[in-house]
Amino acid sequence: MFIAGTVAVLVALLLVVSRAILGPTVFDRVLAGNSTGTLAILLLAVLGFLNGRPEWLDIGLTYGLLNLIGTLAVLKFFRYGDIAYDEEERS
Repeated sequence: MFIAGTVAVLVALLLVVSRAILGPTVFDRVLAGNSTGTLAILLLAVLGFLNGRPEWLDIGLTYGLLNLIGTLAVLKFFRYGDIAYDEEERS
């Protein structure tokens, strides 16, 4: 059953990567990047379970936090044109 789950995650990963390459807008590509990170976390969890390595879940959690921070930074950059945007400096 876990092997079928691994195959499903890999197929979803291929579809998301194709969306990242072919996405018509920047936001499609950002969403595809975030989805790639989520699928990578799922893949780490399944492979960690299959190999009997539960510490891979810690790596997955760390990667999830980095994925969230990275996505927010990219969206902030595309909205304001600068990652270090400060409302008080612009006033």
